[in-house]
Amino acid sequence: MHVSSFSPIAPVAVTRSTNVALQMVATSPTDVSSYETVDAAITEDNPLRVLIAGAGVGGLALAKTLSKNPKMQVTVLERTDEFKRFGGPIQLASNALQVLKEMDEGVYNKIMDKFTFTGDKMNGIKDGIRDEWYAKFDLASPAEARNMPYTGVIERPDLQQIYLDALPKGMVKNGDGVVKYETNANGYGVKAVLESGQVVEGDVLLGADGIWSAVRATMRDEPIRGDGSGVTYSGYTVFAGELNYDSFDNGQVGYKVYIGPSQYFVITDIGNGRYQWYAFLAKPAGSAAKEEKPDGSSAYLQNVFTGWSKDIHHILKATQEHEIEQRDLYDRPPSVMKAWTKGNVALLGDSVHAMMPNLGQGGCQAIEDAYVIAEELATATSRDEIEAKLRSYRRRRLVRSAAVQGLSRFASDIIIRGFDTPAKIVLKDGIKFENFNYAGVVTKVLQPILPIFFDIQFNFLYDGWKNTSIINWGTFLRLAVVGGLILLIAVGTVEEAALFGGLGLEGLLAGTEGFAGAEGLETLIANIQDFFPFL
Repeated sequence: MHVSSFSPIAPVAVTRSTNVALQMVATSPTDVSSYETVDAAITEDNPLRVLIAGAGVGGLALAKTLSKNPKMQVTVLERTDEFKRFGGPIQLASNALQVLKEMDEGVYNKIMDKFTFTGDKMNGIKDGIRDEWYAKFDLASPAEARNMPYTGVIERPDLQQIYLDALPKGMVKNGDGVVKYETNANGYGVKAVLESGQVVEGDVLLGADGIWSAVRATMRDEPIRGDGSGVTYSGYTVFAGELNYDSFDNGQVGYKVYIGPSQYFVITDIGNGRYQWYAFLAKPAGSAAKEEKPDGSSAYLQNVFTGWSKDIHHILKATQEHEIEQRDLYDRPPSVMKAWTKGNVALLGDSVHAMMPNLGQGGCQAIEDAYVIAEELATATSRDEIEAKLRSYRRRRLVRSAAVQGLSRFASDIIIRGFDTPAKIVLKDGIKFENFNYAGVVTKVLQPILPIFFDIQFNFLYDGWKNTSIINWGTFLRLAVVGGLILLIAVGTVEEAALFGGLGLEGLLAGTEGFAGAEGLETLIANIQDFFPFL
């Protein structure tokens, strides 16, 4: 496979006439305060010079869309020396796929050539101990109802290469990342200062440089890492493995989330006979270096998941040590009160709304950011309009991205901190009460509620991809009501007697369109009969 490589930026001398397009200007760091004189009008002869910090999925999707506009001149500044085949698969949910299709159908078709659908298969949560289905996700119906592509996965290097091949040669500059920026206080222009000390001038800077964003740090005058950065350890570490694997349910199941006390395990089909798994554990930061694993990570995890599903142990035993990685998970609280934009500089993707991976929406939300930024900039006819266009981007994306961030963190905390092996009454050789502790009963009570919540959640995600309104408040309210109830039950902040009141949720929800109907009531009754088999 071809690996794209670009030379670091070198200083160049630029001359300009009214008939010659502007160039991105690289200067010495002593010349930061000197800016080229440009006219306000954005034309093909005087294009808007767009700098994008970072060549992740959000930055590349934005670059591709803007590059098609003859009034835009785009440069992507990437820290890594070259793009290598690492990073594993990325989930692209229906909302992101629809955006990609709208942005560039040619790129979308190439993505489809390398894509593995999971949304058209069975997906859901399993009891990690009993190996029984606990709740299933219907990813297909919300997509089909909107004529949208099914959710699925693509190898991250494949997605990156598709974009690199589609971009004009030389647009992506490797080996010199942005460390800070300066803006022109007396006119147009923003200068990105690179690791080498070189400086690149443009009219607008878009920070797609990830959770440890130098653009964000400069904008907000805060450190990139550590105290004051706004980036916090989530409380979770994740082990991930990727391998060739002959699964018994290949072609039938997209992904399975195995739940149990204080941890969970995910197995997902990533296509072409390959699978990926994740083990999420509640651990202190830095546990990878502090915890000894003399027999390797696979043996360590087999011990951690003792007594869990044989499927977990089978895939762990099949995974070689070099196929396993561990990393701590960091995220950021929603940036509702903090700047997304300042002057002609804006943030997108993980730099402004990094989120937990549980919904697979991190890359998807970066793509939505790129779509909105491209729409806003495309309508600008003057450099005087850019600041307002970027503020409009923030207004359109703020609430929706914050809601998705909250849902992602909610999923992590509930699954690890709130779930246990579900309580169960077994009629065999008498009556047996399995795991009838508080957490087990709570997990069982939540079983009929979760499908309702998932249905609202996926409809919310798939409805708002255009970001034309701030948010669908009806759907958001339903999410808040059902999600709030789940949270209250799971963390034990309501009386135990009230838990069983949750079994009567159909009375609350059936009258609200989109919450529950006959199917929800049937699921609820079936769950009660499963809980009390003698009824």
